Amino acid sequence: MSTQPEPENGYPQLMSLAVHEFRTPLSVVGGYLRMLQGDGDTTLTERQKKMIDEAAKSCRRLVTFVAEMSDISKLDAGRIALSRQHLDLFTLVGEVAGGVEEAKDRDVHLEVRGEASGAPLSGDNARLRQAFDAIFRAILREKPGPSTVIAERRIEKRDGGAMAIVVVAEEGSVQAAYERSPGPFNEERPGLGLAVPLARRIIEGHGGRIWSPAQGGATATKNAASDAALALGSAIIALPVTE
Repeated sequence: MSTQPEPENGYPQLMSLAVHEFRTPLSVVGGYLRMLQGDGDTTLTERQKKMIDEAAKSCRRLVTFVAEMSDISKLDAGRIALSRQHLDLFTLVGEVAGGVEEAKDRDVHLEVRGEASGAPLSGDNARLRQAFDAIFRAILREKPGPSTVIAERRIEKRDGGAMAIVVVAEEGSVQAAYERSPGPFNEERPGLGLAVPLARRIIEGHGGRIWSPAQGGATATKNAASDAALALGSAIIALPVTE
C-alpha cells in the first residue's frame, strides 16, 4: 500500500518546503546586492549601478511573492488566525483607495462613492487593507487608457443580517456589474504575484466573498468582448457587518 500523502494533505507541507527553499538563497542574494548598493569604496559605472538596482528591485519582488506564498499556505492549513479589531469597513476602503497609485500613468483613476461609514465589523485591519489594495490594483491594471473606476460602498439588508457591499467597476458600469449573475473572480493577474489569491482567502476568512459579473446568460450583451471586459474589470466584495 502506498504511503504517499494525498495531494490535498501534502499541499501545506509542499508549500512550506518551497517557501523555505526560496527564502534561503533570496536572503543571500538580497544581502550581497544591498552591500554593493551601500559600498562607497566600490567604483561602479552608472550602468552597473542601474543593473544592481534593477536586480535588487526584482529580488524584493521575489521576497514579496514568497511571503504571499507562505501566508496562503498557512491560511489554507489553518496555522494562522486572522486578528480581530473593531473597525469600519467603509472607512477602511476609503483610506486604502486613497493610497492606490496603480495605472495613474495611463490616466486611470479610482474614486470612492456611497456610504463613507456605517459598516462596523470585527476584523483583521492590516489583512483587510492588504486584500482591498490587491483587488483595487488588479482592477485598475485592466484599464488600457483614460477611465475612472468607482468603488461604491453600500449596505444590503438580508434575512440573516446586513452585508457591507463594495462594487468595483468602471464608471457607468457599477450597477450593471452588481446586477449581473455572479461568476468567479479571476485570480490570474500577471504582475501581482499571489496578492489576489491571498486577498480572496482574507475576504473568505472574514465570512465574506468576492465575485465578478458572470459572462453569458440572460443578462449578457450582444458584445462578447464587452462582457469579458466587464467580468475581468469588475469585482464585488461582500462582508457581514455587526449591527
